[in-house]
Amino acid sequence: MAPVSHFHIVWFKRDLRIADHRPLTEATAAGAVLCLWVLEPSVWSAAEAHGSQLLFIDQSLAELDDALKARGGGLTVLRGEVVEVLDQLRSLGARSDTGLAGLWSHEETGLEVTWARDRAVRSWSERHGVPWTEHRQFGVVRGLHNRDGWASRWNRFMADAPLPAPGRLQTAELDLGLKSDVAGLERLPRGGNDWGGFLPDAMLHPARPRAQTGGLTVGGNTLDAFLNERGRSYQKAMSSPLTAPSACSRLSPHLAYGTVSLRTVHHAVEEVAAELKDEGTSLRERPARPGSTTEWRRALGSFRKRLRWHDHFIQKLESEPEIEFRNMSRAYDGLRDEDEAGWDAETRFRFEAWTAGRTGYPMVDACMRYLDATGWINFRMRAMLVSFAAYHLWLHWRPVARVLAQRFVDFEPGIHYPQCQMQSGVTGINALRIYSPAKQLLDHDPDGRFVRKWVPELRAVPSELLSEPHLMSRGVQEQVGCVIDRDYPAPLVDHRTAYRRARARIGTIRKTAEAREESQRVYRRHGSRKRGRRAALSRRPRSTEQLALDV
Repeated sequence: MAPVSHFHIVWFKRDLRIADHRPLTEATAAGAVLCLWVLEPSVWSAAEAHGSQLLFIDQSLAELDDALKARGGGLTVLRGEVVEVLDQLRSLGARSDTGLAGLWSHEETGLEVTWARDRAVRSWSERHGVPWTEHRQFGVVRGLHNRDGWASRWNRFMADAPLPAPGRLQTAELDLGLKSDVAGLERLPRGGNDWGGFLPDAMLHPARPRAQTGGLTVGGNTLDAFLNERGRSYQKAMSSPLTAPSACSRLSPHLAYGTVSLRTVHHAVEEVAAELKDEGTSLRERPARPGSTTEWRRALGSFRKRLRWHDHFIQKLESEPEIEFRNMSRAYDGLRDEDEAGWDAETRFRFEAWTAGRTGYPMVDACMRYLDATGWINFRMRAMLVSFAAYHLWLHWRPVARVLAQRFVDFEPGIHYPQCQMQSGVTGINALRIYSPAKQLLDHDPDGRFVRKWVPELRAVPSELLSEPHLMSRGVQEQVGCVIDRDYPAPLVDHRTAYRRARARIGTIRKTAEAREESQRVYRRHGSRKRGRRAALSRRPRSTEQLALDV
């Protein structure tokens, strides 16, 4: 291979694919490339990080490396802070008379640690005269101050056809072997199980035995299976933890880490919708899909909305990164105690019981234990978990969000933090939803199959008492082998009392002038513009933005 005079770095972050990857496509057209992923200690030291997320990434990195090698390239995986890594790569290139001509990546809407990292990279690129080109990978708009025209921009972005994977790559050959005079470059062996010494032990042994598998192929197969078979019951089955695991798309981790692009999913959905709409096509010519056309149309209609809502929520964090830390509506500051160090024993006990799935509410406990084992649960149950913590236990959303982020393999900051605030009642523009755990069990697990599987202490409890086992008489408790406060905890709080108290506390704030003013401010910046700009700015928000994200 002839030597090259300059090279470009394609920096992979949460976009672990080769198709519909504009930075890779444009960098490849510009010259020789070095494809890079960096294991960043600062990022993986964040409170939200967990080894199960890294395992999904590692599985995806392995397949990404294979895909790049098949095109004459490969993936370089290094450990270090990105600015230091880039500086070392630039120096290595200079030593071999190969200049670094450009840095290419997708924009990332993430935690403050990644925002700070990106600011440092921007400063580095300007200081050294290395152009850094960032491209959108979602329908999220950087620098947006309000939602006027956002939907039209989203439609235009999604209308563009997904980019094909690039062909043959010209690679930059840099000597990345261990050198005593090249400090800070640690090349990681392929496979996260061999990353001992690079990360804390907790990162190397993820406790999610049933978590989804990463990778480009798995992502594509998951999409195909949803659109050709599983998705037919999406609309009806997405809310129950019994049926949601198969009825939902299960694309959320693949979208979070970019093994499949959202635009690819959007176009695939539109193709199926067009097939269903084409009444002139005979049944024999149509793709074989189980279920009726009506069932599929309703399912795809619901799923289309959730693809848009995916970006709708990420835009909130993009437009106001501070909501990772503070209430969207400042009128609710001080409503709950955020300082864990200052919690009293009772608050600490409630938090730990919720975290462990031992609240005395079977549906809550089953969902938390299922989530701990799988790294995923459907949206309605996520909402119930946050709502219960916020209203029944009166816990601040920040520590609640941290615990859930660690458990979600599909952790997406831009969805996670706005949703946790929304379900805690501190956005000022959303409906107050206080879920009854007993009703959720009766509605979505009426036979108790889900609860009995994940809370085996309740296996022999009669179905008619399963939603509130503490109401069993002592004799029945002894008979079924589930004595309350011995085999299974009594409810931490009384639902009706907690419900009334929470509504009263939130209601008192909502009546204030400050809360009304804050509601208008939040709506201008983050609210949906379904009724147009004039209506959005003039009407009082009516708390209707309760959305589901069962992607």
